[in-house]
Amino acid sequence: MKTAYIFVAYAVAIAFFFLFRLLFLFVSIYSGNVQADFGSELAKSFLIGLQFDSCVCCYLLSLPLIGVLIGEVFRLKSKLFYKIIHILTCTLFCVAFLICSADIPYYNNFFSHLNASVFSYFSTFGFLIKMIFQEVGFLIYFFLFVAVCIGYVLLMNLNYRRTICRDIKPLSLVKAIPLALVCLCLCAVGMRGRLAAKSPLRVGTAYHCNDAFLNNLGLNPAFVLFKSIEETSKQSNQGLHLVSSSFADKVWKEQIEKVKTADSLLQLPEGTNVVLIIMEGMSAEHCGHFNPQSTLTPCLDKLLALSLSYENAYTAGIHTYNGVYSTLFSHPALFDRHSMKTTCVPQMCGLPNNLADRGYQTLYFTTHDAQFDNISGFLYANGIQKIISQTDYPHSQVKSTLGVSDHLMYQKAIQTISSLDKSKPFFVCMLSASNHPPYILPDDIPFKPKSRDIKQQMVEYADWALGNFVSQAQKQDWFANTLFVFVADHGYAKPSSLYQMPLSYHHTPMFLYYPTEIAPQRDSSLALQIDLTPTILSMLFSDYQNHTLGVDLQRVERQYAYFCADDKVGVLDRDYFYICERQGGEFLYRLGDSTKHNHISDCKEKAEQMKHYAFSMMQKSNDMLKSSTTSCK
Repeated sequence: MKTAYIFVAYAVAIAFFFLFRLLFLFVSIYSGNVQADFGSELAKSFLIGLQFDSCVCCYLLSLPLIGVLIGEVFRLKSKLFYKIIHILTCTLFCVAFLICSADIPYYNNFFSHLNASVFSYFSTFGFLIKMIFQEVGFLIYFFLFVAVCIGYVLLMNLNYRRTICRDIKPLSLVKAIPLALVCLCLCAVGMRGRLAAKSPLRVGTAYHCNDAFLNNLGLNPAFVLFKSIEETSKQSNQGLHLVSSSFADKVWKEQIEKVKTADSLLQLPEGTNVVLIIMEGMSAEHCGHFNPQSTLTPCLDKLLALSLSYENAYTAGIHTYNGVYSTLFSHPALFDRHSMKTTCVPQMCGLPNNLADRGYQTLYFTTHDAQFDNISGFLYANGIQKIISQTDYPHSQVKSTLGVSDHLMYQKAIQTISSLDKSKPFFVCMLSASNHPPYILPDDIPFKPKSRDIKQQMVEYADWALGNFVSQAQKQDWFANTLFVFVADHGYAKPSSLYQMPLSYHHTPMFLYYPTEIAPQRDSSLALQIDLTPTILSMLFSDYQNHTLGVDLQRVERQYAYFCADDKVGVLDRDYFYICERQGGEFLYRLGDSTKHNHISDCKEKAEQMKHYAFSMMQKSNDMLKSSTTSCK
């Protein structure tokens, strides 16, 4: 009977998904992201994985199953009809295998499965394709996908010939109709994933222990992606409704009323220039200043020792657009919403807006295409007067989809700044990119890395380029009257992270360097990337009025640090780390406790307080954007 085609297709797909899960495990161990010490919980993750794989198979086979059953019941003999079913089946599963192939490098970079946020890159599809084909590590998974598809199609063609094409006597209606009903019921149960009446299969079903990796190992990447798309679609239709607007206003008011007791407040000289450097992927873990075991950043470590350093500073998200948006405009990341890709660009009240209004010359430097992530359009609408990007460099200097190397951008910045109108102060923001794949290590410079690993070499290079820029800036006449601000767009996923939201992805250097005006100091209070704008502007202008969701770190004490990683929100204080997943999971970890025990049940009041704080800040930002009250006016 032709229905056998569906059962064989199911078994073949289950086998391929199992192999992908096995590869995912081996790659994660080899890359150092997890320790190979799982015990009996590993087997449970694979059993749960079978449940999720089965669910995905049933969804993908539902249409082919209906087609084959129609053929059985009505005794159809059309070769074209069954050929279409076969092609549809192969296509659907090849798409699922593409997701599984892409998920492995994605997880190793973001410590999260593929989710709806990846579609934000599709508007710059050419950029994305170039980045994949210029990075050998990504190409491996592309060829893996091709090989898997070829193997799968060959097996399915064999299945097609042995089941569909065989000349078998068709079933009678008495047998065909009950068979169809049984198959449809089995498929429906499989799609639901569980027999329990109250709840179908959910992402949270995979969470069976305190190990974040083992919980994620059981998930099927295609299942996670489709659920994420479904969730994002609901949110885009309904808007963000985390808490009531009145409750969000109340929590925000309580936050800004947490005033510090300071002996004196920094007030910088009138006309102080500002140079802000947003460092690509520069986690605090890379810096010896924070991590004594690291020797990758001697230049940054030297600068940190001479600066006002916010030791417990956290970035808003895990993407570059989060870093640029939140640093310049002091609003948080809102789950996986792309902050800068909006049909109507909002008027903000950030650093560029305020400084341009006060007569500053405002410039933005990037190594690559300024249109990527809609950054240029957003910045031009919000106070940036000139953008220097890939098109401003000789074509011979463009080495990859990320444009030129960092040191060339810094050289260009020195030349450009020195040629500005000296009667006006300037604000310059620079976004580095070399510490991001595809990795291109320049070979025509005096710098030579000490590390063997290319990722560590790029951190060393990024640090050298930064140090060289500061050395060159010190020789310029504008240096003595310039505040240098350093922060990362985000960090990186440290191997063997304790939590499903690696803190290394958010904990980054954030410091102010102004040798003639700011004495070296370590501020250990909680700080956020979004606090830079009000902090800097209050130092520059005594009459500054804050219209953002950042706080002036000189005057206000942060109750919690909070940040997003696409579908997750993290909240932090001195003792606890709370994680809330948009699809339902909640976790409360005690910092410093290596057991990874979830304290959510025994510290529920603390968890609720932390969640309400973060949700209120995010809701407040959403409400301001929705009501167009983000501008300075």
